Amino acid sequence: QVRLVESGGGSVQTGGSLTLSCTVSGYTNSRNCLGWFRQRPGKEREGVAAIYTGGGTTNYAPSVTGRFTISRDSAKNTVTLQMTGLKPEDTAMYYCAAECDDGWCSRCVSRRSEFAYSGQGTQVTVSS
Repeated sequence: QVRLVESGGGSVQTGGSLTLSCTVSGYTNSRNCLGWFRQRPGKEREGVAAIYTGGGTTNYAPSVTGRFTISRDSAKNTVTLQMTGLKPEDTAMYYCAAECDDGWCSRCVSRRSEFAYSGQGTQVTVSS
């Protein structure tokens, strides 16, 4: 059974930084994706970033490129999202996710495909 548990959310001011961490268990696909998506109040789900488990290639949404960094520690079974230069529009519930339906991580970030598994989410609030 795949289980994803997020941690590290919180409240920061504009320009601040936060690091989200996700502990992954039960997921062993070495040729697919781990990633993050977010959902803002009243908005549709938005892909944020993804990393390919087969080689570490990363993909980012245009809105976070240059500010967020996704990484993975396969030994610790964790995936991390480092967020810098946070803006009020980054305020959202952030979800860790695994297994892109068609295996193309970029398509899960752009929402042309979907992740099969996700965690319960962690709240990020950025105040101006």
